Amino acid sequence: MLLYDSLKAIVNGSARVLWRARATGVENVPRDGPLIIACNHISYLDPPVMGSFVPRRINYMAKAELFEIPVLGPLIRAVGAYPVDRKGSAKAAIKRSVEVLRGGGVIGIFPEGTRNAGGDAEPRKGAAVLSSLTGAPVVPACIVGSDRARQFGQIKVAFGPPLRLPEGRKATHDDVAKFTDEIMRAIRALAGSMGADSKG
Repeated sequence: MLLYDSLKAIVNGSARVLWRARATGVENVPRDGPLIIACNHISYLDPPVMGSFVPRRINYMAKAELFEIPVLGPLIRAVGAYPVDRKGSAKAAIKRSVEVLRGGGVIGIFPEGTRNAGGDAEPRKGAAVLSSLTGAPVVPACIVGSDRARQFGQIKVAFGPPLRLPEGRKATHDDVAKFTDEIMRAIRALAGSMGADSKG
């Protein structure tokens, strides 16, 4: 936790100075219990900058190739990231995610699956599936401006109220699909509240 907290403070301070980064809706993030944060994805900066405003430690899925990079691989593993094989089976990553959530932790997910500056990627159902398996609520999040970091424009982050699947019964495939759509609508609404769209 010491390394995570130290890096988080450095990222947050740097983002505030370099890009005048600000966050709204942080009060919507539950302070305890299992939680999934689902955010749009337009830049490599999204995970560290968005996560630096969350008052809890976030565990991220990251593509397996990143763990093979010297220095970066051990570093992201040390701060809670774990690999997902986007070309093969995701069973190990799903199992790890369920373990984190059932232990009361936080998972950060980008439903678009990869950086999606064009805003036209088909969202994946991972957040909804994990919510159905664990009962964890999903907090929608949106980041805008991170794709223009080289121009030093402002970066804004927003968090919406937690969303939940219907309770009292096992979620169906239709429930999961509808919940995925609900999550994406909430992310787009947050973008609109910041005077932008989820593409940045």
